[in-house]
Amino acid sequence: MDIMMYFHDGSHNRGCEAIVRSSTNIIKENIDGAKVYLVSGQPDTDKIITKLDGIYNGANCDIKKYSYDWLVSAVKVKFFNDESYALGRIHKNVINHLKEADVCLSIGGDNYCYGEQPGWYEVNNRIKAQGKKLVLWGCSIGEDDMSERKLEDLKLFDLILARETITYNTLKNKGLTNVRLCADSAFVLEKQELQLPDGWQEGNTIGLNFSPLVLKRNEESEGAVRELIKHILNTTNMTIALTPHVMNEGNNDYELLYKYYKEFKDSGRVIILSDKLNAMEYKGYIARMRFFIGARTHATIAAYSSCVPTMVLGYSVKSKGIAKDLFGEEKLVLDITEISDSNKLKTKFDELINEEVELKEILQKSIPEIKEMSYKAVEYLSKSVNK
Repeated sequence: MDIMMYFHDGSHNRGCEAIVRSSTNIIKENIDGAKVYLVSGQPDTDKIITKLDGIYNGANCDIKKYSYDWLVSAVKVKFFNDESYALGRIHKNVINHLKEADVCLSIGGDNYCYGEQPGWYEVNNRIKAQGKKLVLWGCSIGEDDMSERKLEDLKLFDLILARETITYNTLKNKGLTNVRLCADSAFVLEKQELQLPDGWQEGNTIGLNFSPLVLKRNEESEGAVRELIKHILNTTNMTIALTPHVMNEGNNDYELLYKYYKEFKDSGRVIILSDKLNAMEYKGYIARMRFFIGARTHATIAAYSSCVPTMVLGYSVKSKGIAKDLFGEEKLVLDITEISDSNKLKTKFDELINEEVELKEILQKSIPEIKEMSYKAVEYLSKSVNK
């Protein structure tokens, strides 16, 4: 069986890397003879994932003004309100490789959280027109993200694997019958432990991840996080390890975190992890932290899956849904509107500290169950393919 993953934009986003790595591993472990290929927007960044059977360029193509494709596209849009030709040319790198696969896995877990995606709809239509199996792998979609056009696209899938119960219930309530509940594959990502950096306190280091994506959506959050850092330094004796997890141009955690590092490094208790680590290496560090505070979902998954008590600077349904499945409630997840409130951040941090033992006990019980749900995704995939 040849499985092609698509709508992946490169492994400079270590969360995307974690999904590809862990998904490839669990598929190959559980489906005999499976070969896994990747169509990527930045294929050079994915060469670090060695178990893939092939990596292909899936970058968007430009339609040059006054070219043949431009003229045809313009006519079809103007006179027939038909974008399909233009979208097909823009995404031709993806479309051309998908014809080689038996099963096509759309792996952008939260792609459907960001408005209408007509290009993706077009690609999915063409996959089904070729008679391929179409699977949405480990997705999160909120009630506010839904639209009639998006719902029609979701009906095309042979299988939709929701990675948390909020998404699962939302899609079921929309009448979709092709939905199954699993957990994010990154919960079973392997870790790789490197030498601890200078300044790290074994058993007494807290990780902090913050992202330009969150900052863009709440500009006042930068100051609130600064006040939180001061609060941690003033009320504890812990080291703070600033932990980047996405290093894309224009959306680079390291650049943002380095500003905090320069401001607080003279305290002797603030360090910053390298921006050159892969997802397994970041997990190796996160797993040895006492606590973790994170905005990037897969950085928090690395913490949760290592039973590290975690506070989430959340901005979408996925953060809330994952926490609810782990704790039975949206435990220590702050909404995007809340993270500009420094007092709320401090209060939640104090709650994290005070409930350390209880949180670890809950995670030690729930994480094995969640990891089993990660493997359920492969079980559902195998059943769908063999129908």
